[in-house]
Amino acid sequence: MNSLGRLFNLHSGEEDKIKVLKNVRSNIYFRGATIWILACAIFVASVGLNVNSTAVIIGAMLISPLMGPIIGAGFGLGIFDFILFKRSLRNLGVATIVSLTVSTVYFYLSPFKEAQSELLARTSPNIFDVMIAFFGGLAGVIAMTRVEKGLPLAGVAIATALMPPLCTAGYGLATGNYAYFAGALFLYTINCVFICIATYIIVKYLKYPATKQIDKKHEVRVKYIITSIILLIMVPSAYFAYDLYKEQKFSHNVKHFLRSEFESKGDVIVYNKNDYYSSPKEIQVAFLTKQLQQKELDSLNNKLPQYGLSSTRLLIKQDTVNLANIYEQGNLAVSRSEQELKEKNLLLSQLQNKIDKNTFDNKGIMGEARILFPEISTISIGSHDFILNDSVTQTVPVALYMSEEDISEEDKEKLLNWLQKKLNVASIVISRMQ
Repeated sequence: MNSLGRLFNLHSGEEDKIKVLKNVRSNIYFRGATIWILACAIFVASVGLNVNSTAVIIGAMLISPLMGPIIGAGFGLGIFDFILFKRSLRNLGVATIVSLTVSTVYFYLSPFKEAQSELLARTSPNIFDVMIAFFGGLAGVIAMTRVEKGLPLAGVAIATALMPPLCTAGYGLATGNYAYFAGALFLYTINCVFICIATYIIVKYLKYPATKQIDKKHEVRVKYIITSIILLIMVPSAYFAYDLYKEQKFSHNVKHFLRSEFESKGDVIVYNKNDYYSSPKEIQVAFLTKQLQQKELDSLNNKLPQYGLSSTRLLIKQDTVNLANIYEQGNLAVSRSEQELKEKNLLLSQLQNKIDKNTFDNKGIMGEARILFPEISTISIGSHDFILNDSVTQTVPVALYMSEEDISEEDKEKLLNWLQKKLNVASIVISRMQ
């Protein structure tokens, strides 16, 4: 074997196959401490998604024991051990239910319900998620088959693909957002499948011996069942992975098209939505100020195949062309509202000043008037508007007093002069109330 072959030789440093299979069978079970460790890991990961902390999510992956049953399922398929495969799936189901329960309870009780970016990234699968799951699975099973095992690191590689989607599915259940729940659970299922496929490939490459059955007919039947399961998993998964790749490429081409035809020319895009699954595919765009004529739109649609966007049409939402004008009008409306508010405040201030100016301290004046003019029992002063003609109105203070007998003319003159000086007014009218 040449040096390059020795460099990539997986048989070098390989653990005894019997020991590996023994470890695989022992690690598929979820009970006792393993259940508690999984629950704690899911709780920590949920907190990480809730506060949008990548470091906390990675910390949860370090303690996650999710690797066992999926690796077990892959080994079961690879060595035609139907019992191992069923037990692995059963324990994976237990782990899934426990994880969903813990994450759902956490997000239900958490006061912070807003979906953060780390959580939103796990609501729908893409080709990169599939790649992470597949190569994480490869790393996991390779580590399982080594004499010097790197199980913690392998566990992190697999938990990367499994824990965040599980927690996101719990968030969807807790908040009643079943679209998030369905998308995250779908991503989790796809990741499980590709980890299992990666395990199957390595098991076959390392030539692990098939499980021997006492009954040859039963052995043949098991091989048929396992082969059917493998085909049912791999064929749809390969198609799905290819479809995800095409969708990802479509999104990349759309971004390139919009950047080249609009953003590089200074046009501001305020809305963009792509529909890969419609027929034909659609790109919906709206601009802040730009408006396209039909000829320009036709020209842009003709350019789409140059960007790898054949069978695609560009739709421009023209009703957003007036957004800039609306924005300016909104600013003007705000300015007018502020001016009107200032004017109203000024008017209120003027009215208040007028009220204050025409309000007199009747209680204090009455106390002094009784001392100076004992005949007066009470007195009240207020402003009164006198209409001199159609366009002139004069406001004059009026003093009304009460007494058993009317005071003398001399006292009236004294009262008039006293009130003018006391109130600092040029004139005042006094009158006795009968």
